[in-house]
Amino acid sequence: MTRMRMAGYAAAGLIAITGALAFAQEKPGFKDTPQLPGGNWLVHDADRPAPTVSTPATAPGGAPSDAVVLAPDAWQAETAPWQVAGGVMTVPARAQGARESNLVSKQSFGDVQLHLEFRSPNPPKGNSQDRGNSGVWFMQRYEVQVLDGYQNPTYADGTVGAVYGWKPPLVNAARKPGEWQSYDIIFERPRFAADGRLVRPAYVTAFLNGVLVQNHQALLGTTIYRKVASYQAHGDAAPLQLQDHGSPVSFRNIWVRPLPEAAIAQDLPGGAK
Repeated sequence: MTRMRMAGYAAAGLIAITGALAFAQEKPGFKDTPQLPGGNWLVHDADRPAPTVSTPATAPGGAPSDAVVLAPDAWQAETAPWQVAGGVMTVPARAQGARESNLVSKQSFGDVQLHLEFRSPNPPKGNSQDRGNSGVWFMQRYEVQVLDGYQNPTYADGTVGAVYGWKPPLVNAARKPGEWQSYDIIFERPRFAADGRLVRPAYVTAFLNGVLVQNHQALLGTTIYRKVASYQAHGDAAPLQLQDHGSPVSFRNIWVRPLPEAAIAQDLPGGAK
């Protein structure tokens, strides 16, 4: 056999091995492993779809590549326009007895990851619920409280980081008034049956300034003042809302990532969690 022919065979063999390796690299995994609960996939299934790519922002708190950035023009005020300067939106001053002017997103959302930054007025004015009061409302129904919680005693289920009227935050992670603070919140909308019956409550996981304050907390229903919340059936998407509670709270750097159904935690077969 000539050297040329031997070289040809070697090259062909190398191509075949390389091709096999490339195929293995394209679909790594197994097809001879046990089936996972739910009956869709095997353990380490080679055919299970890879996650889509979301490129993180270069700076902490920045919007990733798959986020919806809610700049000032993505909102509309109910009555009086909010003050806008340099991308910062501030609750407007209003006369005594004037109607509140909540800020409502033009786009509707259901399950979301939300990031926003807020700032309470400095120097602070008032105390308890009259100091730096606002709120983040999911689907215009479910409120995570915004308040100046720094050395400001108030009722526990109404301080910053609380699910208003229901669950106090796990800890008070508030910064001083005048300092920018951050919320990172996962909101899972409630699920209703066709007849309006509640199938699964809404859940909130919230970080205030990077500190966990609500851990997959089930909600009682639509937020209401001085009463126990309850659910009323509604659609799968509705606007976000920033509350006008009469205090000049400011907001900036707001973005959301709408979450697919696959992101919502499911119970395992047999009732296990």
